[in-house]
Amino acid sequence: MRASMLRISLVGLAFLAWAATAQAQDAIKIGVVDLEQAINTTDQGKKAAEEIKGKTKAAEAQIKPIIEKGKALAEQIQNQRFAISEDALRQKQLDLAEIQSDLRAKDAELSGQLKVDYERIVGPLRQKLLDIVRDFGKEQGYTLILERNTPGVVYSREALDVTDEVVKRFNKKG
Repeated sequence: MRASMLRISLVGLAFLAWAATAQAQDAIKIGVVDLEQAINTTDQGKKAAEEIKGKTKAAEAQIKPIIEKGKALAEQIQNQRFAISEDALRQKQLDLAEIQSDLRAKDAELSGQLKVDYERIVGPLRQKLLDIVRDFGKEQGYTLILERNTPGVVYSREALDVTDEVVKRFNKKG
């Protein structure tokens, strides 16, 4: 029993000694990149942001008439509440509920379309940036490069941030 405990202890010590030498030979180099910042600061990312902004304004323009129609009907109901019959009031309230339902449906449709457009526009940029980060990490000998705004990254020193270098490389590749 004692002999097996001694063997286990010796194996453990040998493993620790081996791990310490391996670690000394391969220094750990960790970097952090903010992909959202990189997307927003690249030339193509700025163009993409403008395109998304235009699509958002177009979507808002489609919803605005429905909102105005609903506001006008709600105001009409409020002003005429005591001057019209119960049936007329009920009909106006049903019309208002229908407008609100149309608004929710249109909003959901446009929100879904904006998400699809965002992924279509930004997805390739994100992928290109990830490829550049991988190449950069290999070239510079990084052990690990983490995305700054992901779960699990609570703190990182600014000196570890490689975002600016990734943006430079992205803009050079075009």
